Amino acid sequence: MTAELVRGQNHPLSQARLEIRVSAGKPIVAGATLCDEKGKVHGVEWVAHPGSPTLPGMEVSKQAAADHRLACDLDALPETVHRVSVLLALPSGMGGPVRFGAVAAPFVAVTGLDGSEIASYTVTGLDAESAVVVLELYRRQDAWKVRAVGQGYAGGLAELLADQGLSQAQQLAGSINEAVVQGLARSVAAPPPRTAEGDRSRHAAAPALGQDQSGSTSPGAPDQVPPQHGHPGGQGSAAPGAGPGGSQSTYPAASAPQDPSAVTQSGGPGPGGPVNYSHPGRQAAAPPPPPPAAPPARPGQPAQPVAGDATGWSMEERLYNQVWGMFEDLARTAAAYRSAVDFAESRMEQELDKVLSDPRSRIGGQGDAAREAARAKHAELVDRAKQVLDRDLAQLTAEAEVVEPALPPAFAGWDNPAWHGYRVPMEIPMALRLGDLHLPESADLSIPMLVRLPLERGLWIDSGSTGSFDGSIADSDELRRLAMDTAVAHAARLLAVYPAGEFSVHVIDAAGSATSALLPLVSTGVLAGPPAVGAAGVNDVLARLTQRVDLVQMAIRGGAADSLPSDLDPAEQLLIVNDFPHGFDDRAVTRLRYLADEGPAVGVHLMLVADREDAAAYGPLLDPLWRSLLRLTPVPDDHLADPWVGHTWTYDPSRVPPDSQVLQHVLTQVAAARRSWNR
Repeated sequence: MTAELVRGQNHPLSQARLEIRVSAGKPIVAGATLCDEKGKVHGVEWVAHPGSPTLPGMEVSKQAAADHRLACDLDALPETVHRVSVLLALPSGMGGPVRFGAVAAPFVAVTGLDGSEIASYTVTGLDAESAVVVLELYRRQDAWKVRAVGQGYAGGLAELLADQGLSQAQQLAGSINEAVVQGLARSVAAPPPRTAEGDRSRHAAAPALGQDQSGSTSPGAPDQVPPQHGHPGGQGSAAPGAGPGGSQSTYPAASAPQDPSAVTQSGGPGPGGPVNYSHPGRQAAAPPPPPPAAPPARPGQPAQPVAGDATGWSMEERLYNQVWGMFEDLARTAAAYRSAVDFAESRMEQELDKVLSDPRSRIGGQGDAAREAARAKHAELVDRAKQVLDRDLAQLTAEAEVVEPALPPAFAGWDNPAWHGYRVPMEIPMALRLGDLHLPESADLSIPMLVRLPLERGLWIDSGSTGSFDGSIADSDELRRLAMDTAVAHAARLLAVYPAGEFSVHVIDAAGSATSALLPLVSTGVLAGPPAVGAAGVNDVLARLTQRVDLVQMAIRGGAADSLPSDLDPAEQLLIVNDFPHGFDDRAVTRLRYLADEGPAVGVHLMLVADREDAAAYGPLLDPLWRSLLRLTPVPDDHLADPWVGHTWTYDPSRVPPDSQVLQHVLTQVAAARRSWNR
């Protein structure tokens, strides 16, 4: 099954000899660069292009064409090569298009020598760029993977090559274009027609939002946690096809998205349209110095993990990609273990059925021996799978132990020392931590749950009486208190990771039941106004935020963003609604649904603290609202599912340690920075 990638997503490569097929509809130039472990091209001899189409392990087309076939032999690449970047460019001086926005979205497929597709990627979102890095094949822990990149450059090949550290970028770009214009070699035959199943040359990339696997909107239905990953821009760094120790899983390849960038639950595409996985702060500049090298491994032992050893343009991006790589590794090694156990049980049942089907062996010593042999083989297979699982978990645990202390505040838990030295940031981070995820096989190993910023969808903190995962909490009042505490902790984290004045929080507490939980926000003065109470307060806040959404939408559609009222707050807005739907009439509910649908695209986000059963009184009216928000719980609960293999992940919310003053310290810093910013 082909993996249809989106920007930032990666996929394992099980074959060393590959063919990369490109279809663009217009003549384009195809090439490849060989990079070291730092992502740097050492010289022109490391670039395969029409004027020099053959390098060890790599061969590209010799002229511009609408379709290309590039050959790659990963085993034949020099040992110093750790990454192969596949690039496309529009030829200049030939009277053709000068920007990718004027041509059909290029389609790229990585295939085996037999023509079977391994992964494909449709490069969307290009406009003024005339050169683009479409894919990169990279080595991680002795395994090769492919990542969809889609990084465009308006400055063409010269800017792209300079971005990869090539000092002679301008001269090489000129010689490549000259070779194309002169037509140095044979034409490249177009690839054979694709079958109906494989013809994806004009398919758009899948949106980065998953669907509830059961189609249900009930609180117990598992929600999806896609990787982004990219990542996430995504964005992702581990070997998805193998666990840390190299174990292979046998489930189908995923067609679901992501970057690691977004965490989604049941529901359709968000109001903001397709997610842009490009790093918002990425610029066409030489990459930063690499992270410190891992200490040499002892003979027979795996290499020691290092925080930030994934790819990325900053330590933050490398850590983000590493976290999502760990998530992928854990998902796949657990899938491999479960598959091995299922196979062992299936084999034992078949062998026992065979014994029972033969009347001569049902009784007596021969039958007993056959049954004992079947059970022994089952135990051997399960034990072997458990050994591989334990090995992989041990390596992932070692990696987590070095990664967790190195995380920046936005990625770190509240108990991380990074918060004690907190300072209000100058830039918005890539992502935000909302909790931790783990599987039954890895109760002692948790992976941070990161979602990309700005938020693509709101949050529903479920205060329903579902009880905790371990059954320790069943009291509804206690769950409601914990749900509001969780909402305050998430709001504080959002306030903390945004620069001063770029994030505002509003609160609706119609019944006034969350006074104690809201005390940290109220006492430090970080709220945009006092919590709204009563029906009048509910309608006032909703009316103001609805008007803001309308004004910004009209300004954007009319191309008059500079004509917005001077008193309109340009900051991102978060509305916390406690004990929803208490205090809401039909008109208020309609406005809330409007904010959930239209708000995220213009910087207005929701965080509802509500019991799904209470909201059910409105019937199907609130079903779209429930589906459009990401459900989180105030206690550990196994309600999240990944789109690759359908694992049910246990979500553990990010809690402030008991008796800790870290929340008060962080909010005090935020309030002080705001006062300084408003002067």
